[in-house]
Amino acid sequence: MLGLPSQVTACLFDLDGVLTQTALVHSAAWKQTFDEFLQTWSEHHDQPFMPFDSGADYHKYVDGRQRADGVRTFLTSRGITLPEGTPDDGPDQETVNGVGNRKNILVLQKIKEGAVQVYPGSVEYLKAAKEAGLRRAVVSASANCKDVLEAAGIADLLEARVDGVVARELGLPGKPAPDTFLRGAELLGLPPESCAVFEDAQAGVAAGRAGGFGIVIGVDRVGQAEELRAHGADVVVTDLAELLEH
Repeated sequence: MLGLPSQVTACLFDLDGVLTQTALVHSAAWKQTFDEFLQTWSEHHDQPFMPFDSGADYHKYVDGRQRADGVRTFLTSRGITLPEGTPDDGPDQETVNGVGNRKNILVLQKIKEGAVQVYPGSVEYLKAAKEAGLRRAVVSASANCKDVLEAAGIADLLEARVDGVVARELGLPGKPAPDTFLRGAELLGLPPESCAVFEDAQAGVAAGRAGGFGIVIGVDRVGQAEELRAHGADVVVTDLAELLEH
């Protein structure tokens, strides 16, 4: 049914890059944030400035991860360690949370400006899943998930939400750990093997594989099918509408 194994009765969707086209918004916000930070850092530490690569760096270190994890993972790749700070740090503070909050301000501006667009094939798949009686939840690292779903007009197609806010409240580690997906399955009252994971991020498919889910579907929007398979995707499609043909 809908390209899924017979034992699968629920779908756990990532948000950015799977249901909505906000991955481009996030990538641009990360680039602006990291480039400004790296420029200042290189000047203060007498090091050459190497800009953030919104392709390779974004997909390897940031995409799919909770905001602070993304900051920490990328900066570690550059040999930079910052104090953690707290989630309430101001955007000008040179801490992991401060850098992350700087990026979030840019994303919120874009959302308010109407930058959220859906993938038509994903909306079609969501509606088909609902009509087929499959349970549906969104599992996203984004703290802005609720606002994005409402701005995109698809909140009513999903029954449960596990996002960055929920993960922080419950103390759940982010992707590539499987905990947020496992929480999504729990909210739907189903074991992992009865759930399909839909992810466009390498960290996300790794989380799906680690959680023992019924099937992990990689959504390749940027030409990284090989990497998605290597990290745990059972099937890779370029759009969810492809699964409706099965």
